[in-house]
Amino acid sequence: MPLAPLFDPLAAGRPMRVAAFLSGSGTNIRRLIEHREKLATGGRTAPFEIIFLFSDRSDGHCAGEKIALENGLPYFSFDIRSFHAKRSLKRSVGTAEGLAARKEYDRVAKRLVDAFEIDVIALGGYMSYITLEKCVNVHPADLSITLPGGSRKYVGDDAVRDAILAGETRLRSSTLWTDEGVDSGPLLMVSEPLDVHLPVPVEDLVHNEERLLQVVDAHQEELKEIGDWKIFPLTIEMIAEGRFSMDENGKVHVDGSPVPEGFRGSTRA
Repeated sequence: MPLAPLFDPLAAGRPMRVAAFLSGSGTNIRRLIEHREKLATGGRTAPFEIIFLFSDRSDGHCAGEKIALENGLPYFSFDIRSFHAKRSLKRSVGTAEGLAARKEYDRVAKRLVDAFEIDVIALGGYMSYITLEKCVNVHPADLSITLPGGSRKYVGDDAVRDAILAGETRLRSSTLWTDEGVDSGPLLMVSEPLDVHLPVPVEDLVHNEERLLQVVDAHQEELKEIGDWKIFPLTIEMIAEGRFSMDENGKVHVDGSPVPEGFRGSTRA
């Protein structure tokens, strides 16, 4: 079965061009920039370049402008809340009207992506549903875990909370090649595990919302460090090297071999 690389460096004849999208603190994007700089040391050529940063917030609550300034990169923002408010629309894409509005909003970013000849969009804490293609997202859950019907068990904004309440003893982060669903695209990489440590039995946390939130937040922050910050840069690097590919059925391969539960090799980033 023929395989199509997510990016072919030999055919391109140049490093992969990446646009970094973010909404908040931008820690994943910082780690991506740092990783690229590390790859470019000692006279080496990094396999990818970060071309510009884009944010869906223009209200001063996104670190994108600061990160771009510190690294000499172009920065663009288009506030999605203002976009919807001016049109008296809700941000939900659950309706035909909402999805059409999101596609209209995304046309601005699409023009930038086309103008800068971007190969891959790196979604590092980008909190808006996106209709553009060729995006890599990072998610704070092991997306190889499924329900009996085959759908993914821990998706959406409350994935860490859901996993803890379900009694999972270990948490992982995942990277994925996005599709039209929510956390439903082809699974690329899964991180090393973070052990769950609860101060009280999970049955007690259910009845103490404040303490539950503290536990969830603490685990999510730690998971960023050992999960997101490792596999997100490494996924971009491996795509840029031509190591990730897909067959005609949308199944992911690494170095020509299928990885149905995500690549789980070295997380040296």
